[in-house]
Amino acid sequence: MNFRVLSWNLFHGRDFPPLPGGDEPGVPPGGLAWRFLGKPVEGRKHVRLNRDLFHEFAAFLSAAKWDIALLQEVPPRWIPRLADATGSEARPALTSRNWLRPVMSPVARLRPHLAGSWEGGSNLILVRGATPGLERSRPGSEIVDFRRSTLTWLPERRVMSMVELHCGLCVANFHASTGEKAAGDVMRAARLADGRADDRPLVFGGDFNARPGSSDVFERLEGEFGLAGITSAGSIDHLLTRGVEVLEAAEAWPLVRRDVPDPGTGLMARLSDHAPVVMRISVEK
Repeated sequence: MNFRVLSWNLFHGRDFPPLPGGDEPGVPPGGLAWRFLGKPVEGRKHVRLNRDLFHEFAAFLSAAKWDIALLQEVPPRWIPRLADATGSEARPALTSRNWLRPVMSPVARLRPHLAGSWEGGSNLILVRGATPGLERSRPGSEIVDFRRSTLTWLPERRVMSMVELHCGLCVANFHASTGEKAAGDVMRAARLADGRADDRPLVFGGDFNARPGSSDVFERLEGEFGLAGITSAGSIDHLLTRGVEVLEAAEAWPLVRRDVPDPGTGLMARLSDHAPVVMRISVEK
């Protein structure tokens, strides 16, 4: 069976246009009118928005080619609607700051950049073809097991979640802490994934918050668990594998590929501050 796997940090459903001083015309920072009233800040090509972007993210993910999506920093209120919009089976794992969700979700619906990450977050695994009887269903892609484990509680909760498909493929999704704590989270997640997958094929992906060019954690992952396949030396988003045939290596999409038109201004909105990473693999049934 062939699978196209996507990993993407959704930045809590916010946009992130190019900043001034970069390689392309940027958008000035937003002021109080943007942060509190949602007034768009316009640049030459892009706009900085502060409104709910569910429909933009859902349409983007629905149109993208993937069979399994590993998502991080997903607004929990989006989970059932994202599954419906993409025709997929969802397995969520709540992460940090969800105790404030009853208060902050209404704020995030109106002004996501005002709420930031304080709405609460989740990681999400989506699998297309996992539901028998649907048009896109594929025998072997059904989810037969789902587990989640907390990696750390401080400074905020980080979680590793994992599905096993009927064909035997195991897929782990996580978002590591930042800074010096990242390597510890990555290795804890790998040990959990390795133990649960046993000798079955494994995809280990997400936001590592560590770069191969400045961290030895990737050599340790390959040496201890046989997990290999970094995106690039400067990336923090990766899809590592073992026990599968890699048909197309993990690659981050270009910046402009996540630009979508904003009807209100006629300019482009750039979804998230991360690029989707996609790979294609083959698994023996």
